[in-house]
Order: sequence, then structure tokens, then C-alpha cells
Amino acid sequence: MPTPSTPEQVAEAAERFRADYAAVREQIARIVVGHDEVIDGVLTCLFANGHVLLEGVPGIGKTLLVRSLARALDLQFSRIQFTPDLMPADITGTTVVVEAEDEHGRTKRAFTFQPGPVFAQIVLADEINRATPKTQSALLEAMQERSVTVAGTTHELPAPFLVLATQNPIEQEGTYPLPEAQLDRFFFKLLVGYSSREDLNEILVRTTGGLTPESEPVLDAGRIAEHQALVRRVAVAPRVQDYAVRAVLATHPADEQAGSDGRYATPMVNQFVRVGASPRAAQSLLLGAKVRALLDARAAVSIDDIRAVALPALRHRLILNFEGEAEGVTPDRIVLNILETLPREVELA
Repeated sequence: MPTPSTPEQVAEAAERFRADYAAVREQIARIVVGHDEVIDGVLTCLFANGHVLLEGVPGIGKTLLVRSLARALDLQFSRIQFTPDLMPADITGTTVVVEAEDEHGRTKRAFTFQPGPVFAQIVLADEINRATPKTQSALLEAMQERSVTVAGTTHELPAPFLVLATQNPIEQEGTYPLPEAQLDRFFFKLLVGYSSREDLNEILVRTTGGLTPESEPVLDAGRIAEHQALVRRVAVAPRVQDYAVRAVLATHPADEQAGSDGRYATPMVNQFVRVGASPRAAQSLLLGAKVRALLDARAAVSIDDIRAVALPALRHRLILNFEGEAEGVTPDRIVLNILETLPREVELA
């Protein structure tokens, strides 16, 4: 479909986006009860072309949410169950020797690449932190470059490509912390909590009765690509972009070796944070805010849009120092402190 250029075409494309967003959300809601904020966060990542990390204790519906999204999209789906004995080649694929006969009946051997389960459009990395860091790192190139290099040959991944990873809290038995480089490649980190009394009653009605809810595909790759392109066309005023930049800089404590003087950091950041957010965090803030603006039928991003996505965009990118860990300070608390103290507008340099 041609790129919308006139205001009327853009408005029509935005209306299609909202309709498709609602349709996918409706299909997920047939299976998943509650967790509205988490569902909206996952869909934001889908249309912003970013990966999502879902964290929560076992049994609260993380995997079900991902599978429900996969059923609502007409895309190739793959699930990887991460375990301590999983190897990188089990994810990316490997080169194997294949024997075949030529026209003269002679057997010839050739090396052939056997794609791994990462070669799909939606990849569920289930319980990703139960694998060793070496295996977790097998996803680094795939998540950033949308490609996999095996034996010196680079293989492109299908588009769109979305990794939805689930993990148990790191205090759980048999888990490994994700490498910082891995965490930074996730667009959002969403925390999945327990269901409410009403939601739990509804879950029991749906899962212990005679009827099993079903969903159907309502969106294909072409429409998703169209919506992802539209999201990037949403306008951002310089003052709004500067707010996102200052929010990221506010996570940087004073560190001479890292080249940060800490001028934007709050006292809490300087006291408890060892490493702040990267430029990817600013990208997540802006793109996530653009999705919110489109859903609200606005043509430009507001500062409130930035603030609304700050927690999922920043929480996994802050690395606490020893004092922060000892005091039990959470990244969420630090992000909220930044939002409470950061001026909404300052004079641009």
C-alpha cells in the first residue's frame, strides 16, 4: 500500500491502525482475562517494532498471553523453551552435512544450513532466564540486526520479527540474570502480577467449564508493516523530544570514566545507580509515546505520552550499585523519582 502523504490519507491510515489494534486486543481478551496494561504494552511493542520482556512468577499467564497474540496474528510462530542445557545452536540453527546423489549415481556431501526456531516472525522465548548467559546471548544479533550469522554466513530473519520473552523473578530457583546487553535490546519490560478476585473467578469459568474460548487471526504481516511505518510518522515537538532526552540523562549518575557529570541525575540516582539507560531507552520512549498518541487520535506526541511509557522503557535498563541492592531500592522507584522531579520544560540550548 502506498505511503499516506496527504492529511486525509494519514487520518485514514490512523483510523485503520486503531481498528486493527482494537481487533487484535479483542482476540487476546477472548483468551486472557485482565492484565490490560500488560496487553497494551505488548501491542505497543508490536507496532513500534520492538521486543518485550514479561516478568512474573510461574502460572500467571505470561506464556498464554504470548500464544494468544500469536493466534491473533497471521504470522509464523515459534516457541523456544529455555533450559540450562540449551545450546546457542539450538536457537539459531547449525550447518549440517547432507548427502545426495548426482546424475551419475555418485554420492556427494555438501554443507547446508539448518535454520533454528529463531527463524520465525513471532518467537516466544519461554523462561529465558533459565538458560545460561552464553545461550541467552545467542539472541543478541537476532534482536538487534534481525539476522543470524552461522559459520561466517549471515541469514536474514523474516519480517516482522518480534521476540516475546518470559522470565521468572531472579530470586526464583534455577534462574540466571540476563546480561545487560540482552536486557537493553528489549523495548519494554512488563511486570505481570496476580489476577484480581473478579478476574480469577472469570478464569475459572473459562477454564473449568465445557466451552473453551478460541481466537482467530485478524492481522497479517503487510498490515503490521504499514502500521509500524505510520507510527514513525507521528510528529514530535523539540520540547517533547528534549523531555525524553533529559529523562534518559537523568538516569546517568556522575561517573568520570563513563563521561557523565551527573548534572541531570537526581540525588537518588547518584546514590543508588551504577549504570544508567542507553540511547535505546530514548528510542523506546519516543516510539512508545507515538503509539499512545495514535491510539488517542492525536497527530503529535505529548510529554504525558513520554511519562506514561517511562516505567516499562527504563526499568530494565538501570543497573543498581551495591548500596541500592542492599537498601532494596527498585528501578521502578528510581524512575518514579525522576518523573516527580524532572521539569516538564526547560529552555533548549
